[in-house]
Amino acid sequence: MTKNKLFEEFPQISTDQWEELILKDLKGADYEKKLVWNTTDGLKVRPYYRAENLQNLSYLQNAPGKFPFNRGNCEDHKKWDIRQDIKVENFAAANEKAINAIKGGATAIAFVFEDDFQISQNEISNLLNGINLKEIRLHFVANHGSHVVLPLLKNEFAKLGLKSDEVKGSVSFDPIGNMSIKGKFCADLDKVKNKIAEMVKIGNSDFPKFKTITINAKHFSNAGASVVQELGFGLALANQYLQIATEKGVSIDEITDKMLLSFGIGNNYFLEIAKFRAARYLFAKMIEAYEPKDERTPMIFIHAVTSDWNKSIYDPNTNMLRTTTEAMSAILGGVDSLTVEPYDKHFKKSNDFSERIARNQQIVLKEEAYFDKIVDASAGSYYIENLTDSIIEAAWKLFLDVEDKGGYIESFKQNFIQTEIEKTAQKRDMNIATRREILLGLNQYPNFNETILKNVDFDVFNSEIKVETENLLGKPLKQYRGAKAFELLRLATEKMSKRPKVFMLTIGNLGMRKARATFSCNFFACAGFEVVDNNGFETVEEGVKSALQAKSDIVVICSSDEEYTELAPKAFELLKGKSVFVVAGAPANIEELKSKGIENFISVKSNVLEELKKFQSLIK
Repeated sequence: MTKNKLFEEFPQISTDQWEELILKDLKGADYEKKLVWNTTDGLKVRPYYRAENLQNLSYLQNAPGKFPFNRGNCEDHKKWDIRQDIKVENFAAANEKAINAIKGGATAIAFVFEDDFQISQNEISNLLNGINLKEIRLHFVANHGSHVVLPLLKNEFAKLGLKSDEVKGSVSFDPIGNMSIKGKFCADLDKVKNKIAEMVKIGNSDFPKFKTITINAKHFSNAGASVVQELGFGLALANQYLQIATEKGVSIDEITDKMLLSFGIGNNYFLEIAKFRAARYLFAKMIEAYEPKDERTPMIFIHAVTSDWNKSIYDPNTNMLRTTTEAMSAILGGVDSLTVEPYDKHFKKSNDFSERIARNQQIVLKEEAYFDKIVDASAGSYYIENLTDSIIEAAWKLFLDVEDKGGYIESFKQNFIQTEIEKTAQKRDMNIATRREILLGLNQYPNFNETILKNVDFDVFNSEIKVETENLLGKPLKQYRGAKAFELLRLATEKMSKRPKVFMLTIGNLGMRKARATFSCNFFACAGFEVVDNNGFETVEEGVKSALQAKSDIVVICSSDEEYTELAPKAFELLKGKSVFVVAGAPANIEELKSKGIENFISVKSNVLEELKKFQSLIK
């Protein structure tokens, strides 16, 4: 007796057959509009993919740890550094925090300094006291002051009897990236170029396991850039360093080994996985053009940090959910080290609890989800592989656009980079304002009774990168959070002498009034207004009477379009201007209602941010 093969009884279905059935189900609706998703970059994402969609992707046959490294730098397992960033305000306190972080599971520590920091040999000793420098990767984030740290580190390592190749880590020397957010260099460009070459040479001679050049592509992410823009401009930034160093006589094999590429991680789960895979591929292809001698020269060390752009000070625990999925994207995408930022960092100084939670998110993914047990878990996924290919094509095109303009610095001088990112940021801001992009707990499904005014450290909340306005090379890239406009709106409500009250005048059709009341409650709660929902009123008179008794600032009539013709004008007249009157929905007879004096309508097409600002101004 022969055994039937699994699924043998199921016939093969061709793509044409699937498409025919889909078109039938659409009943004449536009396929592209209904089923094809367009990303912020304009990438078209199909509703499904099949094996045939992978046929032209030749690089899929590459093994992990092999050129072009799209499948990661590791050959047998996925190991990444659990990095904790520690702001240094007091050296002893920073050292204690680092020791505790290591005990808590961190495998890399980054000491973060202000731009104008001063540090001595003794302070470096105090900072590193008790840290096993052979086991813990050590990073110094000091922007243009990074070169000051290196000789002090060299002395400290010698004092401790450490060989130069026994310590791993990096310094965040990134003068071009720093110029991008400040608008100008801290020194003459020729001096900057000489310093870039010098940092590479010092790294190769004295710090063979240290990265001495950091490419901060995360600056683009935190300016509101898209995935393609972060990668395309990040490549251009990296290539500018390569060009400068090679022109100064540094070989491509020497400089690439000294580079660290730092990305932000956005909230689009699958796109972010694809971004990191595409980043390694494109970097390797870019390096290939320089004809390196070492086959591992095209391999890049990638660090990732959870994005600031999508984090909120309202419903802040939601930030933990955001950073968890972001961490998953980065690890599955194959990053070499990862910083998960504390969920409360944007409205107060983080404490031991929030820092431990941030660290433990990675530990859970490692020790309980076993993310370190497999290399390139997304390999072969029809969806992710096609996303990766789409990002590769679009980011490379953007990179070439920058190169055609003379490279990164020249493109920045021409404000090309800033303009392109601003266009995307404005689009994303509008998407948040109209709720096409959801920030949970802020512009959708807010905690109705949450107040945070007393819990906010406004020095932290209002902190911004200091930017001078004179002698700029180009317009600085503004680092900001997409959530902040809604936060300021809600904080303004909290500062009002009286919390505005919004009354739902629910009447008529049961299904419509409930649906529109739910929508309206959620709408006004995004501004921190008090909302009063109701089961329903028998008459308009009864509803208006209850609204006035409740001393409502805003009355929202919630009913069906057909019933608005009679009910809305009647309620409007009975209120006699004692409350702001609003119609929930966009009824077909909206012009007729406007002709009777009704001015305010809210619907799914509303610009929520602008409408709420208007209502705030009406009741002040």
